[in-house]
Amino acid sequence: MLEGPAYLISRDFPGSCEQESKWIHNTFCVIELSNNKRPLEDGEDVAMRKTAKPFEASEKEEPAKCLDDLSLAKNDQPDDQHQGGNHSDSSSFIHQLGRDISIHCLLRCSRSDYGAIASLNRAFRSLIGSGELYRLRREMGIVEHWVYFACNLLEWEAFDPIRQRWMHLPRMASNECFMCSDKESLAVGTELLVFGKEIASHVIFRYSLLTNTWSTGMTMNTPRCLFGSASLGEIAILAGGCEPCGNVLSSAELYNSVTGTWVPIPNMCKARKMCSGVFMDGKFYVIGGIGESAKLLTCAEVYDLKTRKWAVIDDMFPARNGGNGASEASPAAEAPPLVAVVNNQLYAADYVRQEVRKYDKVNNVWTVLGRLPERAASMNGWGLAFRACGEQLIVVGGPRTLGGGTIEINAWVPGEGPPEWNLLARKPSRGFVYNCAVMGC
Repeated sequence: MLEGPAYLISRDFPGSCEQESKWIHNTFCVIELSNNKRPLEDGEDVAMRKTAKPFEASEKEEPAKCLDDLSLAKNDQPDDQHQGGNHSDSSSFIHQLGRDISIHCLLRCSRSDYGAIASLNRAFRSLIGSGELYRLRREMGIVEHWVYFACNLLEWEAFDPIRQRWMHLPRMASNECFMCSDKESLAVGTELLVFGKEIASHVIFRYSLLTNTWSTGMTMNTPRCLFGSASLGEIAILAGGCEPCGNVLSSAELYNSVTGTWVPIPNMCKARKMCSGVFMDGKFYVIGGIGESAKLLTCAEVYDLKTRKWAVIDDMFPARNGGNGASEASPAAEAPPLVAVVNNQLYAADYVRQEVRKYDKVNNVWTVLGRLPERAASMNGWGLAFRACGEQLIVVGGPRTLGGGTIEINAWVPGEGPPEWNLLARKPSRGFVYNCAVMGC
């Protein structure tokens, strides 16, 4: 899998194909030029380009070119404008290699480069915009994870942990009612979904990675907020929450990002809101939350996609945020459980005690592993994101001061010992981490 600006790829082709190797090399030279980057000189080490300290964003941050160029996929521009390379044959990719081998090469490019590739000609724009590359990448097990979060109510940013790049998404076009409503977010397939409420009804904003645009118009079977959710590849499950009149729901539904359809699934055993959802061992878990009588729920439920049945797991999340007496906040004032799954192991963040815990699936108990990052500040758990990002656990948040603060992204690869957090990046921010999602594609 590609990492860094050197465009190294693992090749399945015969080593004797010198002409083929030449064209593969030329392909990535074109990508370098389209990104306005200096190609590596002979013998130059990729590591020499990287800095050992965490990335600090400039205050004069511009939208990333890789996202800006994605919008070219929507434009029907003639290919004879000579934007770089030979555009004489708009139906070809790297015609000396052919379509299949060209695609095989592009699958191993970082998705940070796809915007620049889309600007080469109409054929590349069509390929990137179709989503075919992402589908093939998923089939081959090639996945890159980006962190998406909002510190301003209508503005989302993305962070690429590999390239350590911050990117601005287009601003959402909405009204003040949506800005003030409860919002949930979910990344599934190549989409980022943001759920909220406008004046008369619930609304879903959908950001497409393929076109770098926001759209609205999709609706669930049962509009809801304050639900638990999680995604697995190109599907997602949403469970529980509140319906428009405020009643707590036990219903759930499955979203397919390929077809854009919502399908009801059987109801949970208990109605709940402000719960959290994860996928583990191919099953969907909904954890904690508040029940119909405003009582804090310590049980969880697991949904088997094969049998289409729910099962209750008693006391799966009993020690919420430090246990009895640890937090003076009412259940409704606390954030939903901060949980994440890495390699089919469930972890939780206790924001009161600043601890990381691991769940023992066999004995139904939690073990304290160690501490959260030192500067992981929150307000009753709000403003702190605890997510899985590939093989890593990440914490997005930071200290707040009067009139401003800092957003930090810390990562840890779970192992045998206690957490050892690595500060990936930080940037000044006047806002709060309202929503966060991780997209892997």
